[in-house]
Amino acid sequence: MSSFKELHHSDEPLLLGNVWNVQSARIYEKAGYKALATSSSAVALSLGYEDGEQISFEEYFYVIKRIKESVSIPLSVDLESGYGNTNEIVVSHIIRLLETGVAGINVEDSYVVDGERKLLDRDVFFEKLKDVFSKLKERRAEIFVNIRTDPFLLGIDNALEETLRRVKLFEELKADGVFVPCISNESDIKAVVHSTTLPLNVMAVPELPDFKVLKELGVSRMSSGDFLNRYIYKELERISEDIIDSQSFATLFA
Repeated sequence: MSSFKELHHSDEPLLLGNVWNVQSARIYEKAGYKALATSSSAVALSLGYEDGEQISFEEYFYVIKRIKESVSIPLSVDLESGYGNTNEIVVSHIIRLLETGVAGINVEDSYVVDGERKLLDRDVFFEKLKDVFSKLKERRAEIFVNIRTDPFLLGIDNALEETLRRVKLFEELKADGVFVPCISNESDIKAVVHSTTLPLNVMAVPELPDFKVLKELGVSRMSSGDFLNRYIYKELERISEDIIDSQSFATLFA
């Protein structure tokens, strides 16, 4: 785990390969990526579910375990809200992940109800995390906990101000990193970086600056979420239609 943590404090931002099966994980490893992270959305979609913990933890765990057994670089797991309605269940999931050799997790402060994502009250989320960390006891030090906060993703009013308030709470809990999906404005990114000592993780969105600019802004970690998965299957759809239209497999060998 220490090597995974160190990757967040190196001169170059950590570029994570977001994976959904063994095949995708091995491709990223072969390409030279230094670490991987599951995309819960991509895993769910690959098994016919929507995102938001619609997949069972047991199904998800099987995929995670197969990925971990098939690569040699660190793997972090997108744990969403924890896949449990009690903190005890969440902690038991984290311990099972630790026992497979997982190096990190993401835990987020939003949840999905009836297909709608909502932001959990910041104080309620703080108490949940505090209790989870306490229940992990000495094992807390064994895993990199990256806290995802979703004011920008949900497009709430005063997203930057709410993000900064939440980041301070994560810092108080001694989280290992903070993830702010859908932040893209350079001044907003700079404000978050300057507000905390926690490494900042950003996610691919159309308006996100390139890697050179992100490095200059002080970003520590970058991920693509489920966008590569969606791109690949959009290409599969296009090629499948082309085979029908052309009445030939030639497009597979172009």
